[in-house]
Amino acid sequence: MPEPIPVLSPRRRLLVLAICCASVIVVVMDISIVNVALPSIRRDLHASVSGLQWTVDAYTLALASFLVLAGSTADRVGRRRVFQIGLAAFGLGSLLCGLAPSISWLIVARTLQAVGGTMLNPVAMAIVANTFSDPAERARAIGVFGSMTGLSLALGPIIGGALVDGLGWHSVFWINVPIVAAAIVFATLFVPESRAPRARRFDPVGQILTILVLGSVVFAITESKELGWSSPVILGLLAVAVLGVLGVLGYEPRRVDPLLELRLFRSVPFSSAILMALFALCGFGAFLFVTTQYLQDVRGMSALTTGLCLLPVGALVIVLSPFTGRLVVTHGPRLPLVLAGGALALGGGASVWLGPATPLPTVLSIYLLFGIFLGTVNPPITNTAVSGMPRSMAGVATSLASAGRQTGTTLGVAISGTIVGSALPRGGTTFSSTERGVWWMVVGLGLGIVVLGLFSTGGWALGTAVRAAALFKEVDRGSDLRAASIGRR
Repeated sequence: MPEPIPVLSPRRRLLVLAICCASVIVVVMDISIVNVALPSIRRDLHASVSGLQWTVDAYTLALASFLVLAGSTADRVGRRRVFQIGLAAFGLGSLLCGLAPSISWLIVARTLQAVGGTMLNPVAMAIVANTFSDPAERARAIGVFGSMTGLSLALGPIIGGALVDGLGWHSVFWINVPIVAAAIVFATLFVPESRAPRARRFDPVGQILTILVLGSVVFAITESKELGWSSPVILGLLAVAVLGVLGVLGYEPRRVDPLLELRLFRSVPFSSAILMALFALCGFGAFLFVTTQYLQDVRGMSALTTGLCLLPVGALVIVLSPFTGRLVVTHGPRLPLVLAGGALALGGGASVWLGPATPLPTVLSIYLLFGIFLGTVNPPITNTAVSGMPRSMAGVATSLASAGRQTGTTLGVAISGTIVGSALPRGGTTFSSTERGVWWMVVGLGLGIVVLGLFSTGGWALGTAVRAAALFKEVDRGSDLRAASIGRR
């Protein structure tokens, strides 16, 4: 029997929301903040291109792999407890990143950071949802919490640039330590403990299969430039990924509480939301990875100036995110999705023509398109993922959407680093010409979001969501009847 959640004062509820928002800010910001430090890390640690890719991808890959597990574990053993453990692991990983004497050390420490981060985002969302019992208050609180994701991604390069220029690249990691230390103390004092009425069971086989699939694909893409696609290692990794997918399809449907709830994918809006989340963050991950190095290595800008050049992105996220949320509520997700996908495609297409001598106002105007994209894409994706789902599945649906975002970021960095390859260290016109392949990929991803946005919001697609939701309601009723029967014995 779960312990009752105490009724909190309005002031304390806002304090809990602030603590949870602080956790999501540091975790999500560390996806983007490190990008602006990559040139300095490469010079200081003598890192290769694949080393830089893994500095980003080790973090996002671990986030994608363990998000769902962390959420279900918190439901079972206590959300505040897991939240505090996640903060401690994230803080320790950040400290070790700042002390890294080599790129290998940094990659391992980034993985520890991410393992802690998986215990923060989905768990913090559950804490917020349980703290605000009034539906209207809960909707506003979740809206504030959700807006932190886009804002953190956009502001990361700006803050990172100031830190790298002022204190060195180590400081982009050290800044996390006092923040998480304070969050641990405040969580102990003010966040109530809570558990789910019926926590999902641990699925070790599903977890191992997920790691095998994601890890094999990302490793194969990242190392393909060095080893070649015909290498036995790369072919073996791709074979492992295929076998892992077959294992998921064969094993997970037989589980009572599978890690990957495949029945959710019977809903076309949900399936489309996962794909759109993957496309969106793949495009933005590629944009950040290439842009921060284009500005520094090709145009010779400092880290701080690079961050300031990305200020239009952050500003538009701040302005557009609340407006987009209201637009989704009043008119549905179709218009924001089409607008976001179109802006991403236009931004990618315009970036194809960027070169060393492109006027800076032109560059900044192109970045405005990426700001429009990021400011309008997250609310409709989340809305589409949970559209029509019963509350018992809302947490799983949002966790899988978050995993799709992290997987997209991981693939965006892996693919763009592979396309650009050895031109990164040389910079100049070589880098500018090779990055065009990345921008054409971004164009395709944007168009994919437009198509999926139109397809997933039609009448037939919405009907599949209703049928999928009815399936889970039947399962929930069956579980309730079994529980009632046991209680009468």
